[in-house]
Formats: sequence, structure tokens, C-alpha cells
Amino acid sequence: MDKFIIYGGKPLKGKVAISGAKNAALPMLVASLLTKETITYYGVPNLKDIFTIKTILTKLGVDFSGSDPLIARAQKLRSHCAPYELVRTMRASILVLGPLLARFKKAYVSLPGGCAIGARPVDLHLRGLTQMGAEIRLEKGYIKAETECLKGAEIYLDIPTVTGTENLMMAASLAKGTTVIRNAACEPEVTALARMLKQMGAEIEGEGTDVIYIRGVDALNGTTCTIIPDRIEAGTYMAAAGITGGEIYLQRCPLEFLGAVVDKLREAGLTITSEGDMVKVTAPSVINSTDITTLPYPGFPTDMQAQFMALMCLGNGVSVITERIFENRFMHVLELKRLGADIKIDGASAIVRGVPKLIGAPVMATDLRASASLVLAGLAAEGITEIHRIYHLDRGYVQMEKKLQALGAEIERVAVG
Repeated sequence: MDKFIIYGGKPLKGKVAISGAKNAALPMLVASLLTKETITYYGVPNLKDIFTIKTILTKLGVDFSGSDPLIARAQKLRSHCAPYELVRTMRASILVLGPLLARFKKAYVSLPGGCAIGARPVDLHLRGLTQMGAEIRLEKGYIKAETECLKGAEIYLDIPTVTGTENLMMAASLAKGTTVIRNAACEPEVTALARMLKQMGAEIEGEGTDVIYIRGVDALNGTTCTIIPDRIEAGTYMAAAGITGGEIYLQRCPLEFLGAVVDKLREAGLTITSEGDMVKVTAPSVINSTDITTLPYPGFPTDMQAQFMALMCLGNGVSVITERIFENRFMHVLELKRLGADIKIDGASAIVRGVPKLIGAPVMATDLRASASLVLAGLAAEGITEIHRIYHLDRGYVQMEKKLQALGAEIERVAVG
């Protein structure tokens, strides 16, 4: 198990390239189950979660070769079981359920695990698939699902779940008849999957809105696709420039997907401008304390809440950060306080009083985005910060320490034990 050691207090300067979006790549890779033809992927990020989903898909019957491009082909099913020992590490593994049912008529998928950031039940996935004609039972921690034929249905999601929308959209692409998903998630990653499916021959309308129409087809073909840039990684490096008093240039920065984040960072005092094919981010002399509330897209993303909180720790006043997506996503607060932050939790909100400086200390990462917030705080803190359990970071950030080193940060990865 590795840890980061950060010698803080150095402004970040230079260029950083944004990698492909993990949350787009995962469902797009799973979509390879829907066809026996070849799919070619460009820009798949080299991350632990990608390795996990490829391992699951290989067990099910997908053959992979290459890296960039990554070639995938699922001519036939080798297994219909996604086992606990793999699925438990990543909640997005539930995405295999819909495609397995749609193409192979059966699935045996462990109930998922992943980051401990609150309840994220899969009942909306199961309810939607049941409405489409699947017979579903829960057995010893597994979802056992079978169908003679999935059929189009009118599905209303109680909350606009991203993976639920993606799962049902993939299943509906091979169902008989038309499926309508209402209160669908509008995230760019959902739209990217829909566009890929349409390239494969799926008939989909309304992606990017809260009502998606899918008319099932008999079969899907292969395609070539490129993974969209990671908006959360881009937002994280923007916040890193701000908290360290730096100035950086982002390559492949998806500004069109970052409206709410950019608005709030600008409100905090950062200058963010497009310069040719890059985005320039310049820190202010004083960070303005700014309130945020996390909401489904196009609102402020929950995946940027922790990083923004780190920035607010050095704000010039009081900010209120309200979490509306996950009920247990303030686990980074205690660790930020170890670095000298002044934060009080009040229900679904965290009240952050800016302090003059942060001081390095040993801290423990608890989930992916909490880990990123601790890195940002450590980069700004005086002295040495040690961040333990950074395996969380490896799930969502490609070579983070190397990218930060290229920007002038003193950060190193050290093996523990």
C-alpha cells in the first residue's frame, strides 16, 4: 500500500493534459457486451477502476487487446456471473446487468460495493428492468435476473441516477419496442454513452435531457469511439491552481461540461480563460469564500465538493457547502481539520471558516474525491503532509503525482510496509 508525501507551499505552474473520463469509459466499455462485433476505443484512462471492469468483462466473454486504441470483442458469453470478489470494489460494476439481460437473457451479478460515501441503492435499476420484463431475485448477495425477451416500457426514475439511466438505456437498445426513461440523468457521460450506442445502430433520442426515448433494434454493430475528457479531473486541477496561488494551462479541458464549477471558481476569485486549445487558470491574491450546493448535472457536481471545500479552507470569510446527492460525503472534514481547517458540520451542510494557512500533518484518505481534497490541501500547507490509503486516488486520477510534479509540486509516492 502506497502513500503520498507532499512538501507544500509551492505554487503550481505549467501545463497538464486532462485524461479520458473514467465515468464515461466504464459504461462505454460495458457496452461491448451488446454486440459480437469489434469496438475500438481511444483515450481509455489507465486507472484501477478500468482494470477492474476489464477483468469483469473478460470473465464474461469480452476479449481485449492493445491499449490506445483498446480493442474489444464479445463474440459469445463465457459466463453470466459477475462475482463478488470483483464487483465489491466498484459500484459501477452493476452496469453489466442490463447488457447481459438484453443480449444473453440472463445475469448473475453480485450486489456492488465501492467508496463508502452513503447509500447508493440499485433498486431503481432493478425496478426498471422488471418493468421491461425481467424476472429478478436476490440470492445470497447476488442479483439473479432472467428474461425471455426484454420489452419496451415507460420508466420513471425517482432520482436521476447516472448508472441507472445508463444500465436501462443499454438494456433498452436491444429490447422489443420503445422504452421511455423519465427523470433520466443528464450528465455528459450519459450523453457520451448514448452517442456511442447510436454509432452502433441504436435508435435513441433525448440524451442530455431528462426524457430519453430508446427504440430497440435486433442487433448492434461495432464502432470506433473516443472517451471524452474528464471534467472532474479538470476541475480538480483548476482548484489546485487556486489553492496553491499558481497559474496552470489545461490541455483537453472540457469547459462545455464545467459550467457550474467554473462559475463558482470564478466567484472564488480564480481567473479562467480559453487560450487557443488550452484553458488558463490563474489564482487570485485572495480566495473569496463562496457557498455551493451539490445538485445533479448541470448543477455543481458532488464529485467536486471535497476539492472545493479544500479551496474554501483558505477563503477570506465563511462558506457554506451543502451536499444534496450523498448523505455521507463529508468524511474528508476530519482529515482537513487535522491540517488546521476550521470546519463545522451541520446536517447536510459544512460551514467552512477560512484560515490564514494550513499546516502539514499525516492524514487518511477515505474515498476517491476525499483523497483529492487532501492532496490539494497538502499542496497548499506549510511543511510535510503524508496521505495514506491513496489507492482510492488510483481509481480516478491518472498518474496524479507525476502530473503534479510536472507542475512544480514536491510530491512523491512511497511504498508503505
